[in-house]
Amino acid sequence: MRQRRPKTVEQLENKRDEHLLKKRNVPQEESLEDSDADSDFKGNATSDNAVVQLSAVQAARKLLSSDRNPPIDDLIKCGILPILVKCLERDDNPSLQFEAAWALTNIASGTSAQTQAVVKSNAVPLFLRLLQSPHQNVCEQAVWALGNIIGDGPQCRDYVISLGVVKPLLSFINPSIPITFLRNVTWVIVNLCRNKDPPPPMETVQEILPALCVLIYHTDINILVDTVWALSYLTDGGNEQIQMVIDSGVVPFLVPLLSHQEVKVQVKIIPYDETQTFTCEAVWFLSNITAGNQQQVQAVIDAGLIPMIIHQLAKGDFGTQKEAAWAISNLTISGRKDQVEYLVQQNVIPPFCNLLSVKDSQVVQVVLDGLKNILIMAGEEASTIAEIIEECGGLEKIENLQQHENEDIYKLAFEIIDQYFSGDDIDEDPTLIPEATQGGTFNFDPSSNLQTKEFKF
Repeated sequence: MRQRRPKTVEQLENKRDEHLLKKRNVPQEESLEDSDADSDFKGNATSDNAVVQLSAVQAARKLLSSDRNPPIDDLIKCGILPILVKCLERDDNPSLQFEAAWALTNIASGTSAQTQAVVKSNAVPLFLRLLQSPHQNVCEQAVWALGNIIGDGPQCRDYVISLGVVKPLLSFINPSIPITFLRNVTWVIVNLCRNKDPPPPMETVQEILPALCVLIYHTDINILVDTVWALSYLTDGGNEQIQMVIDSGVVPFLVPLLSHQEVKVQVKIIPYDETQTFTCEAVWFLSNITAGNQQQVQAVIDAGLIPMIIHQLAKGDFGTQKEAAWAISNLTISGRKDQVEYLVQQNVIPPFCNLLSVKDSQVVQVVLDGLKNILIMAGEEASTIAEIIEECGGLEKIENLQQHENEDIYKLAFEIIDQYFSGDDIDEDPTLIPEATQGGTFNFDPSSNLQTKEFKF
């Protein structure tokens, strides 16, 4: 059983990659039909006439802003890159800097080879310099370009980090920054946190974490979602990074954000599907932490997040239930006996068993693994766990899974039935079916004349 939640889940990861990796500026009010590049582009773009030069660079930018197959390679072949990079140096003409930065942003939004061409043209140091520009639109365009370059992969990420991007980037996180600008800054921070082979440098993680602790308080749902994604990527980089995230103090703040109603209070009015996205990603983040060591699991428990995860397991949309199942199953692997016992006391088994009938084979196997781990951890109390599983309808679902088309699933279902639901392992007396109470104990039917039995592994 894999302890770490894999980052290759189709729908969630693909949706995130579409947003994270590279973004192209789209045309605003201009018509593409009127924006053909001049045949003497190189001459005009290097003209001493400021109006002619700006017009040529702007025409190239409009072509590159097209959503319909922008001619990136053609413009690179005609020698556009050194001209645009030279324009970034023109502090005396911020409009030209802005248009050139925009054009380069769109080139860097293309294939890896196209992004590398921008890097090799020595644009990155100039983009970093433009972060200090007194013109906000120029600063923001430089941020956007750097985000595209960082999103190309760990090599580009580490190169941009080595040139000192983090400090000036984080300086934009202040109350005066426009919301659209801050969203771009947050998006770049997420790209800095991406990739675990290799992960970002520890010094970079240490610099970024305080900023994420500020952004997690923001009321904008886009910023919140990206902030949780950044934290999720950081906690996917090993126990050392998980501990750094926990030590930052950010984990308890997820408590008021992990239910749909509470999120709506926190971020005013947001679409339901956006709230679902945020909650799903927040639970994904927590599943990484529950895959850590026992002290890190305890941090999630101490923050009061286990009941919230179980609530999402029972009531969330399917994507969120899936992440919650991983978080619970990871805890049954990583956690101590008393930590797994706490899960049972919080009545995790009924909603866990409910997922045994879904069509997603991966979820079914994750739940079966989690249930088996709980039964193994229970030791002599396994019969009590088995009774809870039977009472909530889980036994019938496990029996049905013995005919599942997935070999791993039907073998695991058979093993659970064989070890815990056959022979004398289960008391056949129906009066001994336990019912969970809020206090974490299991009360048996009073007609059995048995005293209330406290549940302990």
